[in-house]
Amino acid sequence: MPTVKRFNRCRIEMYFGDHAPPHFHIITRSDERAAYLIDTLVLQAGEADPRDTAEALDWAAANRAELWARWRQYSEEES
Repeated sequence: MPTVKRFNRCRIEMYFGDHAPPHFHIITRSDERAAYLIDTLVLQAGEADPRDTAEALDWAAANRAELWARWRQYSEEES
């Protein structure tokens, strides 16, 4: 499970061979886990304190192209 980016309160991960729809995971320092859609940054599954995920979501909004590239690299799904 490659870590895409680390932040002070969390990290973004993407998993090899993950299922559609295209998404990424945010894991907080307290091990809260949430999955967000790349297209819309809408929460898909899980939950985490917004104070812990804000920096990662801001980064994701500015770096969707990188998230898409990694999704294509890691996922078995074509999108």
